[in-house]
Amino acid sequence: MDITFDFEHSIVEIDKRIKELKKSAQEQNVDLSEQISDLEKTRDELKQKIYGSISPWQRIQIARHPQRPYSEDYIKLIFENFIELHGDRCFGDDPALLCGIAEFDEKPVAVIGHQKGRTLEENIDRNFGMAHPEGYRKAMRIMKLAEKFNRPIITFIDTPGAYPGIAAEERGQAEAIARNLREMSSLKVPIITIVIGEGGSGGALGIGVSNKMLCLENSYYSVISPEGCASILFRDSSKAADAADSLKLISKDLLKLKVIDEIIKEPLGGAHYNHAKTAANIKTVLSKYLKSYNGMNNKKIVQERYLRFRNMGIYKRSSSKKNSKKKLKKE
Repeated sequence: MDITFDFEHSIVEIDKRIKELKKSAQEQNVDLSEQISDLEKTRDELKQKIYGSISPWQRIQIARHPQRPYSEDYIKLIFENFIELHGDRCFGDDPALLCGIAEFDEKPVAVIGHQKGRTLEENIDRNFGMAHPEGYRKAMRIMKLAEKFNRPIITFIDTPGAYPGIAAEERGQAEAIARNLREMSSLKVPIITIVIGEGGSGGALGIGVSNKMLCLENSYYSVISPEGCASILFRDSSKAADAADSLKLISKDLLKLKVIDEIIKEPLGGAHYNHAKTAANIKTVLSKYLKSYNGMNNKKIVQERYLRFRNMGIYKRSSSKKNSKKKLKKE
């Protein structure tokens, strides 16, 4: 099923016209190559203009595109000999988090990622990528295994958030995420995280305490969804586009605020246009960062992770204390 966003209609119309001309040229045996070439040039220029200036809300729509590649797609395209591991050894297995061991450039790694479904049945099984506490406990089990055998950890974030249902809360959702934050902060192997679509709240951070945080160009990473923020601040979830502007949740803003370390390019229009090309871009960046940890000692790896979080954001010292002291002295 093809999904077209409002801002893409003009591109789609030109594409339709190109298809019609190609069909006419074939059926009537006429040369329409010049007209087709002109239209293709116009379409490519329009694409550059539209996708080069889309708003944060439009990028979020692309991040949620149902044909966008998910963790499982990237695992197949980037890694070799992936073996999925199941269960948290406490309650059960959570299909919303895909965990296992694999090889990257013939070197062993651990891979963890949120996984959504393509069909309604798959999404129900995967809980739309929203993990239960057993999912986060399973992820931590695999991370501890990776630490034991000195394997780097690669995590893919793509979730609207952790599952907020009663059953998840009864089984300790908040505790499971909090434990992951604590344990990940001191793991003695490098952790590289890539936001491949949605990066929502603690559900994302539960596998995102890493040495390097990377974002695909059309992904977002935020403390809350734009709809949730609009409901709280504006009492109106339809104002999600305004909330998206204020939250500074797209890759460009996140890089500026030092929340992420690098933006990974996507094919023009989004990763759903070319899964293989997007995977190749991720593989190139992953290779670069993994090589940087060759020979780095455990203490330095943990220290680097700590400093990355300490250096996040842009701060401005307030002079309010000085002013209040002067005021008191005057009085």
